[in-house]
Amino acid sequence: MNQATRWRSSTLGRLLLLNLAFLIVQPVLAEDSQQSASPRIEIPPAVKKVIVGHRLPPDSYSIMVQEVDAPTALLAVNPILPLNPASTMKVLTTLAALEVLGPAYTWKTSVYALGKTENGVLQGDLLIEGGGDPALDENSLRGLLKTLRRIGIKGIAGDLILDADYFDIAVSNGPSIDNKDDRAYNVRPHALLSNFQSVNFYLYPLRGTGKVSIRTDPELPNLNIVNQIRIQQGQCGGYQRGISFKPDPKNPNGVIFSGNYPSSCGEYLLVRAVLDAPNYTYGLFQMLWREQGGEFNGAMRLGAAPAGRRPNLIWPSRPLSDLLKQINKYSNNVMTRHLLLTLGAEAHDAPATPAKGTQAIQDFLHERQIDMTGLVIENGAGLSRNERITTRLMNEVLRRGYRSNFMPEFISTLPLTGIDGTMRNRLRAETTRGRMHIKTGTIDNVSAIAGYVQASSGRYYTVTAILNHELANRGPGVELMDALLRWVYQQ
Repeated sequence: MNQATRWRSSTLGRLLLLNLAFLIVQPVLAEDSQQSASPRIEIPPAVKKVIVGHRLPPDSYSIMVQEVDAPTALLAVNPILPLNPASTMKVLTTLAALEVLGPAYTWKTSVYALGKTENGVLQGDLLIEGGGDPALDENSLRGLLKTLRRIGIKGIAGDLILDADYFDIAVSNGPSIDNKDDRAYNVRPHALLSNFQSVNFYLYPLRGTGKVSIRTDPELPNLNIVNQIRIQQGQCGGYQRGISFKPDPKNPNGVIFSGNYPSSCGEYLLVRAVLDAPNYTYGLFQMLWREQGGEFNGAMRLGAAPAGRRPNLIWPSRPLSDLLKQINKYSNNVMTRHLLLTLGAEAHDAPATPAKGTQAIQDFLHERQIDMTGLVIENGAGLSRNERITTRLMNEVLRRGYRSNFMPEFISTLPLTGIDGTMRNRLRAETTRGRMHIKTGTIDNVSAIAGYVQASSGRYYTVTAILNHELANRGPGVELMDALLRWVYQQ
């Protein structure tokens, strides 16, 4: 029997267990209008121990567990209480994208040669029009440029023009959730975002010199690095090895490294977002074009693609079904934000805005008759202090994902316990390893899970839990969620 069949199986024994549970369950813990007569059980002792031990208030958490093909919930605690779900909000955004756009959906990056090509040299500007590709990384852009050379353009006499009008310009602005704009998780959306706008900084101590060498990947020619790091005698340790990283106030394309690097430390890697999206793409373009022997000495400016003209090259992204794994398993925020914006543009035309994307998701839920009471969407990624969802709604989203024609594609995007993604170091025991597909969510004061558990009985359950508390991201959140998951596994 294959996995999909097992997940949808329903046996007489399970019906008998449900009937028995109805006779012996304790009074319901939380009422809701749709399932007020549903059977419930008490909070499991292991879960209650965490709640009591950390003195978590009753209104700080919400839990819902339901067998995938059962009509009623097995456990529901505060199921209609709207809470901040952190990155578990990606479950809703990615399912909506999968069902609305389809697993084979691709984003298009278009290239226009604005001039004649003579002896392999474009006598004019090259224009690249962004289509919102959330994964236009270094290798993808390299492939685009190799194809451009293959069709006959080996040199560019003019400038590089970038068109990012597919997204509203406002989506690239605004404050970050924690005011740490240089963190890769805080990169803003941009219709022509490349390589997640991030650089790997490799630090190598130069023994005997008192200095530290800094090398980058990729090597952006327009990124200026001021290195003020010095080696200091001491044990290896400390936050960022004692290094300070900040933008150069005198140069918008520069960064400054300072601090004392412990002498006992070896190589150290620091990943940071740099420049802005257009200048990053400009630098990456220069590096990759020259890497392939191309000639280009022009400047970069923003512009619009010529109306009514066919592009010289259209470069497709990888299909949506592939990208969703990268989004959910590793909780990629900017890729999810691109999903929300793309949903908005496809449903309500460009330029894309978060409001259009939110409306597209509301339409998705309405068409599937899913009650969206309590839902607040800001960016669809959960990187927000304002987003809210109930565990009842998240549970219905998971159940919809289970019934979807694209169920295998959807569930395979979620992290596997003890194996990969954000669950690779959790529940690694032989009994639970690989038995659960669980999306996690963590920001300050928030811990959450949403996904599917294959119990020891062979039955499958949807599981959703959210904790909003000052201790949530400091250990008790994971403790609570893992205790719940172990209990579900025992069913």
